[in-house]
Amino acid sequence: MIRKIITINEEKCNGCGLCADACHEGAIGMVDGKARLLREDYCDGLGDCLPACPVGAISFEEREAPAYDADAVAAAKSAKEQPVPCGCPGTNVKQFQREQKTSSGSETLTVDSQLAQWPVQIKLMPVTAPYFQNADLLIAADCAAYAYGNFHKHFIRKRITLIGCPKLDEIDYSEKLTAIIRENEIKSVTIVRMEVPCCGGLEHAAKEALRASGKFIPWQVVTISTDGRIL
Repeated sequence: MIRKIITINEEKCNGCGLCADACHEGAIGMVDGKARLLREDYCDGLGDCLPACPVGAISFEEREAPAYDADAVAAAKSAKEQPVPCGCPGTNVKQFQREQKTSSGSETLTVDSQLAQWPVQIKLMPVTAPYFQNADLLIAADCAAYAYGNFHKHFIRKRITLIGCPKLDEIDYSEKLTAIIRENEIKSVTIVRMEVPCCGGLEHAAKEALRASGKFIPWQVVTISTDGRIL
């Protein structure tokens, strides 16, 4: 449908994030230090974000766009307003902007974290977090990052990371993963598991979620040995 919707001039944007805070629907997020319209169906076209921008980078345009989805916005707001598990503020949703750099010296080597979001535990993940949109998803056994030395560089980099251990959590992740894949535009799924049999539960849950979502999404499974090799 043709309707009024915001547009953001990234050249003018100074990355202050005030527009994202002003957007009550959660349509705007910060990506690589710039404001982005993450969900067109979350933008109601009323423009609460316009006066918040100090550099005039936001304006209206009329173009083809999905209809405003009030139900989806309400569901996303409800998910954010739910009490965090155990009342812990450390489970609040966060998104990080990473500069891709590695610094080295004669005696030390510093490798930056590649983690793009928080939380990472599957059971703590909100289904409709903004970072899921157009994301390459990593579903990984939590032991894998300890066993495989280059885990950040080879797997976490440029992906949204979900970790878990079905043996220790004693839950089936299928329902949660299905909701995440079904409710968001996921570009690909990479499953990283350990070679131990109990990790088969994580692989099964991810595959079942892909099947139950009804979507055709590229996916792959990578298995790590207990001594840290890709098998």
